[in-house]
Amino acid sequence: MCLVLVVHDAHRDYRLIVAANRDEFYDRPTLPADFWADAPEVLAGRDLRAGGTWLGIDRAGRFAAVTNYRQGRREPPGVRSRGHLVAGYLTGMKAARTRVAGVEREAGLYNGFSLLVADARELLYFSNRQGIVHPLAPGVYGLSNHLLDTPWPKVTSGKAALGALDREQAPELTADLFELLSDRHRPADELLPRTGVGPEWERLLSSAFIATPDYGTRSSTVVLIGRNGRVEFAERSFGPNGVAAGEVRYEFALSHAE
Repeated sequence: MCLVLVVHDAHRDYRLIVAANRDEFYDRPTLPADFWADAPEVLAGRDLRAGGTWLGIDRAGRFAAVTNYRQGRREPPGVRSRGHLVAGYLTGMKAARTRVAGVEREAGLYNGFSLLVADARELLYFSNRQGIVHPLAPGVYGLSNHLLDTPWPKVTSGKAALGALDREQAPELTADLFELLSDRHRPADELLPRTGVGPEWERLLSSAFIATPDYGTRSSTVVLIGRNGRVEFAERSFGPNGVAAGEVRYEFALSHAE
């Protein structure tokens, strides 16, 4: 997952809006979003290599998403897969704050990550490259492969575009969020971060939507948690060179578990 844009408690109709792209090598086996057979309350995609997920929600409205932290050198395999940070929260019964406190204690078992975790009460952010738990105030946030709100061009432009949609309702809002996520524009070289991967990769990774023969945006996901207690979840999948590979949509009422 390389771009997560969030509106937290700042929209008239939705307490949480998420628009996210997951970027990955196309040969990594993945299942599209669905309710899990072994955890029927959880709606998420699934990484078939390590068993976790990059983004998901449960029927009580508990949400989580993780991105890796780009630092320009290959890390040795972590003791635990970062996808279990999300899966562990969604398949458990702990509140967001309790879960993040546990992650904080075990942060050294994972390679670099940034984690967003939400329940009905709050949205929290934690990165093991910073080491501080941040409860987030109502507002618009952006996360790529660095710390929250690091002003990379696609984070800055994505937040601005997301903030302009504050009066829209689904399905118009969902359509416009997908359009935002599909942006393949690459900013000028002087605006690019320098994360140690070299100029060619910095350019390739700079757009919201990435499309190459080997690596790119595997899925675009929109999640709307309404103040009326309903969730709308839509995900589009893509193959090599950004070719559309399918779409799933779900709508359900929140349970009272939260």
